[in-house]
Order: sequence, then C-alpha cells, then structure tokens
Amino acid sequence: MEYSAAIFDLDGTLLDTIEDIAHALNLVFERRGFPGFTIEQCKLMVGDGMEVLVRRALPEDCRDDACVAGLVRDYREEYDRAWRAHSRPYPGIPEMLESLKARGVKTAVLSNKSHPFTEVMIRELLTFPFDIVRGAVPGVPFKPDPAAALTIASDLGAPPEAFVFLGDTGVDMATAKAAGMTPAGALWGFRAASELLRCGAAVLVEKPQDLVELFD
Repeated sequence: MEYSAAIFDLDGTLLDTIEDIAHALNLVFERRGFPGFTIEQCKLMVGDGMEVLVRRALPEDCRDDACVAGLVRDYREEYDRAWRAHSRPYPGIPEMLESLKARGVKTAVLSNKSHPFTEVMIRELLTFPFDIVRGAVPGVPFKPDPAAALTIASDLGAPPEAFVFLGDTGVDMATAKAAGMTPAGALWGFRAASELLRCGAAVLVEKPQDLVELFD
C-alpha cells in the first residue's frame, strides 16, 4: 500500500508532556491528602483523557463521581498553569514533520487530551501547519473508538488504508487497527514495545525520521 497521510497522537508521540502532567496531578492529589505518583507511574496512567487519568490515580474506594469531578476541575486548572514549564517536542519531531510536508503527506493530530489544550499546545510548541488538529470534544467518543480517525480520513479525502497512525500507547494501536489504518508504535513515548505489539502495532518506529521511510 502506498501511504499518503499520517495521523499523530500528541502526548508521548509528538510532545514529551509527562513531567508537567505529573506535576499538576501530584499538586492536586497531595492538596486533598492523596499520595502522589512518580513520572514512570504517570506514564502508565495517561492516554485516555483527564477523567480516566484521575479515576486511575484515585484509590478504588474514592472513585465516586463527585470526587472525580472535583479533582478533574482542579487538575484542569493546575495543568493550564503548568503545561508550559517542561513540555517540548521530542528530538527529531519537527524535522520529521517537515520531511513529510516536503513529500506532500497529509497530516493530522488526534488526541484524547481536551481539544483546547491540544490546539494551544500544537500552536505554541510545534507551529507546524497540520491539515487537521482534533482533541477530545463532548459527544465524540474517545480513542480507541475509531470514529474520529475515520472522520479525519473522510475530511482529508483519503481512504483509511492510506494512513499511517503513529502513537505511543495500546490505545493508539487499537484505534488505528479499528479504523483500518496502519498502526505504528513510537518507541520514544510513554509505553513499552510489548504493549504496542500486543495491541496491534504493524511497525515499531525507533526514531521520528524512521517514519518518513514508510512514505518513500
């Protein structure tokens, strides 16, 4: 198959955001008397949106809706203040994106991070002209539901099989597989190769520029 388009996850794929995520989460949890988490622990909890992150982090007997809603609200506020501190593109990401642009590849971002955060982080940290940028919005299922990925394919006028979907978690691999796209696992991200392969990765990408080879 000749590929002509790419969809990218955001956190752990394009941007290294985990330090700021962990800082905001720990600040909110410790303020309410809950234990904090290491960066490595946070890497295993992210990927499914803010509410799921908070639920996973809470002790099982504290996961009532009111507690979760309050923590999500507080986390959102703290993260809004904290995300600029350490988050950066992974080495080689800007160059990889420019290489794809030079080849005429259509590009999109699909994240389970809220849409406003996704947009502002792309705008301020990457400044790359993606064809489509989509974060989580009310009423649209989160990944691994393939609906948003398939909408992107339709909007870009390319069949799903023409897409490489690059992500760093099993959620991304499952999304790509369900959408009929080629799942590519980013080995520099938050999860191990074993998870990516178990969840359907067709190819593992060791460094960003290696992705470009799929389009040559």
